[in-house]
Amino acid sequence: MKKVVKFGGSSLASTRQFKKAGEIIRSDRTRRYVVPSAPGKRNDKDEKVTDMLYACYDAASMGTAYKKLLNRIKDRYLEIINGLDLNLNLDFEFERIEENFVKGAGRDYAASRGEYLNGLVMAAYLGYEFIDAAEVIFFDNQGNFDAEATDKELSERLEHVERAVIPGFYGAKHDGSIKTFSRGGSDVTGSIVAKAIHADVYENWTDVSGFLVADPRIVENPQVIETITYKELRELAYMGASVLHEDAIFPVRREGIPINIRNTNRPEDKGTLIVESTLRKPKYTITGIAGKKGFCAINIEKAMMNAEVGFGRKVLGVFEKFGISFEHMPSGIDTMTIMVHQDEFEEYEQSVIAGIHRAVEPDSVDLESDLALIAVVGRGMKATRGTAGRIFSALAHARINVKMIDQGSSELNIIIGVKNVDFEAAIRAIYDIFVTAEIEA
Repeated sequence: MKKVVKFGGSSLASTRQFKKAGEIIRSDRTRRYVVPSAPGKRNDKDEKVTDMLYACYDAASMGTAYKKLLNRIKDRYLEIINGLDLNLNLDFEFERIEENFVKGAGRDYAASRGEYLNGLVMAAYLGYEFIDAAEVIFFDNQGNFDAEATDKELSERLEHVERAVIPGFYGAKHDGSIKTFSRGGSDVTGSIVAKAIHADVYENWTDVSGFLVADPRIVENPQVIETITYKELRELAYMGASVLHEDAIFPVRREGIPINIRNTNRPEDKGTLIVESTLRKPKYTITGIAGKKGFCAINIEKAMMNAEVGFGRKVLGVFEKFGISFEHMPSGIDTMTIMVHQDEFEEYEQSVIAGIHRAVEPDSVDLESDLALIAVVGRGMKATRGTAGRIFSALAHARINVKMIDQGSSELNIIIGVKNVDFEAAIRAIYDIFVTAEIEA
């Protein structure tokens, strides 16, 4: 059995956290490939090493004072190395980094050094082989990830390596220059490594015990989701629920490799298992609730629009002309509503209205602002009668007016539109009817 384990920045922020990670890795001999992030914040007032590297690089490349910044970064690593009692000296690495900063090697190079140095520390601490991500993870010269070349090189390189540390977040273009993924990209690296070695499980260790049914800033102590499918996760992540970098899903999904989100500070917790499909029945009717504020609705009315071929295409063509993507498009016999991000729409609102009039000659076009969309997601909803009715009942009891409802044909999710001011109350009401009530039943 082979496991890839990725540790986030908060899990490697200090000597204490490093030791926790080490205990987790050593407690299971199948945890053979480790993907570390750069050290994160040790407390609320602290700085992430990646942010310190950006600041240091900007100063050095512009010819302003940077030595104090560089020394602070050195001190962060020295504190961890000394705390772990390692025989490791990073002086040469920092000399090379300083030289490249002054030369202007690029902000991607600067940001990547946090993971690179932490990889060296982790490899020394575990006694694992260190493999520089720049040697095995590739981007083309336009900066696009080269999945085929990466998978081939990484598979061949790791085939005869029993245990290794591969830093997250970065790789290299074919010309050798460093390229990073977007923030949180160490999740992606872990997924790529898991695919390359055909891992049995990809464990992603962070500072939470998995995905939560609802946002803990809105619902007090929400339940943890035990098992979630990739499709459910995609729906929730799109609506803002995120513990995992979205792009980390695709490499392992294609291989059928499950992802296990775990808590470094509570390793006894099972966390959340993310799978392609499962026979496991969900604990509750719903899997999760997530949402976003800041939408508006463009309501178009025209008698007999359903008989007019190409009506919808013409309307959407107007939005496309102004570079506005739509979120949802519920419709009736003589009505169509386009839900879009309000901040994207406001600049072009009069031009869009005029364009709709020219394109389809509607009877009326009305706008409604300050709306929020809430996704209620769950594979269990398909086999449960009255889910939509329970949602409406809960919202009515909370005196919340539903502005829109949209359910996909997969019956995996129901999208509810409410006013921005009702957003938090709506999520609490839905959580109570499906989770709190089911726990108490």
